[in-house]
Amino acid sequence: MLKRLDKIRFRGPKRDEFLDLAESPNASDSECNDDVPVKQRSSIKDTEEQRDPAGSGTLAMSAPLNQDYKMCDSDRLNEVKGHLEIALLEKHFLQEELRKLREEINVDTLKQELEKEKLKRVDLEQKMNEILRSRLEDSPPPPPPPKPQVTSVNGTGDKQKDTLRSRLWKWLYERFGVYIEDFRFQPEENTVETEEPLSAKRLTENMRRLKRGAKPVTNFMRNLSALSSWHSVYTSAIAFIIYMNAAWHGWVIPMFLFLAILRLSLNYLIAKGWRIQWSIVPEVSEPIEPPKEDLTVSEKFQLVLDVAQKAQNLFGKMSDVLEKIKNLFMWVQPEITQKLYVGLWMAFITSCLLPYKLLGFMIGFYAGIKFFIIDFIFKSCPKLRDKYDTPYIVWANLPTDPQLKERNNATLSRRLSGFEKQIQPTVARGAQSAGMSCGIGREEESGRAYNTKRGPFHEVFNLSENERPLPVCENGWRCCLINRDRKMPTDYIRNGVLYVTENYLCFESSSSRATSSKKNKVIKLHDITDIQKYKVLSVLPGSGMGISITTPSTLKPLVFGAMIHRDEAFDAINTQYMKIINSTAATTVTSPET
Repeated sequence: MLKRLDKIRFRGPKRDEFLDLAESPNASDSECNDDVPVKQRSSIKDTEEQRDPAGSGTLAMSAPLNQDYKMCDSDRLNEVKGHLEIALLEKHFLQEELRKLREEINVDTLKQELEKEKLKRVDLEQKMNEILRSRLEDSPPPPPPPKPQVTSVNGTGDKQKDTLRSRLWKWLYERFGVYIEDFRFQPEENTVETEEPLSAKRLTENMRRLKRGAKPVTNFMRNLSALSSWHSVYTSAIAFIIYMNAAWHGWVIPMFLFLAILRLSLNYLIAKGWRIQWSIVPEVSEPIEPPKEDLTVSEKFQLVLDVAQKAQNLFGKMSDVLEKIKNLFMWVQPEITQKLYVGLWMAFITSCLLPYKLLGFMIGFYAGIKFFIIDFIFKSCPKLRDKYDTPYIVWANLPTDPQLKERNNATLSRRLSGFEKQIQPTVARGAQSAGMSCGIGREEESGRAYNTKRGPFHEVFNLSENERPLPVCENGWRCCLINRDRKMPTDYIRNGVLYVTENYLCFESSSSRATSSKKNKVIKLHDITDIQKYKVLSVLPGSGMGISITTPSTLKPLVFGAMIHRDEAFDAINTQYMKIINSTAATTVTSPET
């Protein structure tokens, strides 16, 4: 114990003069001296000599003294340990308090704020100097010193003029100086808005806010549609009579302005607490869902999916409208844009020839007939609308960008098919002659034609040249192979592409080299004992995105997960698997008969 005590460094009084635990000073294991233990050893020897003046004369007398010495030494060692533990704890607590103080009082931020304040002060001083200079420049030059006048009456008159002039300048500056300062040009400050992180709760709340904000607009559009379809016969008849009368007298614009003022007045009364509810179409009260605080992981995920679906549909409708308008003005459909072009020319010529009063009457009268009568007939008779409603036909026939892309691909495929039909007889004759001369079959040619990203298909999977992917999966299905028999993370999950041939199920790993096929997986369809749809994560909603395949060579089923086109892949694999099973069953049945 004494050797271990010599290695411990501490700061404080000697071993005989240690304070109590409550009165121990702060100590650290880095600030210390090695002289104290040595001195303590010398003092222990001196005490032993004083206690035993005869030296080591009698062992019987020295034995109890040695026991007392050992007990005192152990107590002292425990006391030293207690001091060291207290010192280390105090050091730890002081370091934690220092770290907290540094976090609370960040010197760097204070310095940055101080620099900003200094820059603001310098800018204010510059502006004050500019204002003072502009005052001096705008103010008239000081009058020359007045010549001594003989009479005192002229001196008092000049002083009164100077005071009146200074007062006038002062009054003008106090009156209009603020407005002059507003016209000073200053560089704009570029402020970058901080983007909020993605949150399911925030996304749901924003969708609800959008729905509440768009509710007045949707109600207004519903009321207009109800007026046009004569939902309430008396209301639509009164509105039709009032509108046509206003159009006859040229009061359409004042009527709309009066309706806007009336709507604002009603909104003011509603804001003051009046209960005014008027709508042509009865409002349908939607059930308000109480906010849920404690949601499970699956409920949160389903909530995010619902909100994302609504946002997707909303953005899709907005994109369709914008793309149709863009394609209308960009002559994507020339026969449709030509009608708009001719109509604009006719409107321009009539606006130049006819007076505005007659032109306004014609537009207002046509709008009333179209809104109240023609639209009602077209809504009631859809066949007439499809034949004679020109705006509806134009808008319905306007294509969006995805529709244009599909049309271009369809026309390109038709051209390619027509070109192939034209050159097919010549190619067939050439193939026959080449087959007779060289002996190359069509099957070998088709087997060599298909290549994967890493090389020929049959070389990547060590198969025969006749094996190639089915037309359903020529490009393969992106997925990840989960082999639960393996324990290493690199072998447990592998990303790659899944192919189906006539006899095999092939998985090409994306991490495998072009010359190595160790990480690729080839499963014979005949060896499969069970194939099922599989859900990798049970907490996620839906039926899953995986396929489990059981073979005799694996203890646990192989899972091909994260497949976007899971149902398509499952149908193709299952169909080919059933074909092989049926063919083998037929061969086993016919073999005994033969």
